Amino acid sequence: MSEITIKIEGLGKQYKIGTLKRHDTLRDQLAYLVGKRFSRNGNSNYSSSRGFPASQAAPAPGSDTFWALKDVSFDVKRGEVVGIIGRNGAGKSTLLKILSRITEPTAGYADINGRVGSLLEVGTGFHPELTGRENIYLNGSILGMKRAEITSKFDEIVAFAEIEKFIDTPVKHYSSGMYVRLAFAVAAHLEPEILLVDEVLAVGDASFQKKCLGKMGDVAREGRTVLFVSHNMAAIENLCGRAVLLDQGRIAYLGSVKDCVTAYMDSGNSFTGADVDLSNHPARGTDSLPLLKRVRLLDKSGDAKELFVSGEPMKIEFTFNPVTSLRNPQFGIGVNDWMGSRIFSITTYFSDSSLPPLDNQCKVICQIDAIPLAPGRYTLSLSAGTIGNLLMDNLEDAVSFDVESVDFYRNGRVPEARFGRVLVRSSWKIATQ
Repeated sequence: MSEITIKIEGLGKQYKIGTLKRHDTLRDQLAYLVGKRFSRNGNSNYSSSRGFPASQAAPAPGSDTFWALKDVSFDVKRGEVVGIIGRNGAGKSTLLKILSRITEPTAGYADINGRVGSLLEVGTGFHPELTGRENIYLNGSILGMKRAEITSKFDEIVAFAEIEKFIDTPVKHYSSGMYVRLAFAVAAHLEPEILLVDEVLAVGDASFQKKCLGKMGDVAREGRTVLFVSHNMAAIENLCGRAVLLDQGRIAYLGSVKDCVTAYMDSGNSFTGADVDLSNHPARGTDSLPLLKRVRLLDKSGDAKELFVSGEPMKIEFTFNPVTSLRNPQFGIGVNDWMGSRIFSITTYFSDSSLPPLDNQCKVICQIDAIPLAPGRYTLSLSAGTIGNLLMDNLEDAVSFDVESVDFYRNGRVPEARFGRVLVRSSWKIATQ
């Protein structure tokens, strides 16, 4: 059996701006399945995604196009766990969608030797009208498993997903958390030889995320191949042996996890500063509207700066331009450490602030009375939406800043980062019996 499980050569995906994707007909899908059945080597588990000729796949010359992926080449050996990192829009999800056969490449090819299980988006591969039980069997069948094999794993899947009471409920009634729990449980337990996981674990709660990462570690130790997309650099370092950094659709670095993460962090240095233009920021989500135009980090005097000290006040000011009148605007800020782990979040939804309706461009100011952070570098993720949880604009790691240590506890001792990222003042006493 070949040591190379995934071989990617010159892979590219081009999109035409402003047009809808072509949806394959049932006839197209049947033709693809029949062709796959008679693929080379006569191996039904061996699939290949070859790029179409430019006359078939590429948009007409002179049209507005962009390459989500461009000339991507690398191999993955059997049993490897490879991290795929990069900022929003770098091409990570596009790569996994090509490998999962959800979309066809425009150029190049990807050869996959093995049965693939993928968890790319919440609900991918689920039929909303079917129950959780029926979807488990459906997904197992798609993976080529016999009913007896699926049944042997069924109880373990349900227990892991923690949805015993709802297993016979149509999944269209599931919450996003229930959806992703079941989707991950199916993908991880039905024993695919290759597991593709995109950044969907953020939907689950903290305890479930920890359980998922533990399960992925188990999968890796069993010798199965894993491609893992994540913004959580700590998880990438703990799980992966190698990593690929994508930047604007191209490979910017391929090699050791440590060096790849360092290159990723260094790539964000251009957004370090007290005043950052967000209009065309590459960290903006692909489905987001460019409503957040600018962000400034201000001290208590209103001066812009990028270096603060622990316990110092900070103002975060965005310039916001709604495309339509917003009756119940909501804003959020996520504070991440330099490895991509969320330290804490602050939102208007959980504050006692009442925001008026917004009709025109304005400045939104968030006041932090005392920065509760240990020394180090941090990034801010910004979001804007409405009270109905409609996310309109979202930027991950939009701007970074540094914190220096001082006598935060006012006892003559300077706290160090090794004791944790968050600083909390406390008082102690002894109660006699």
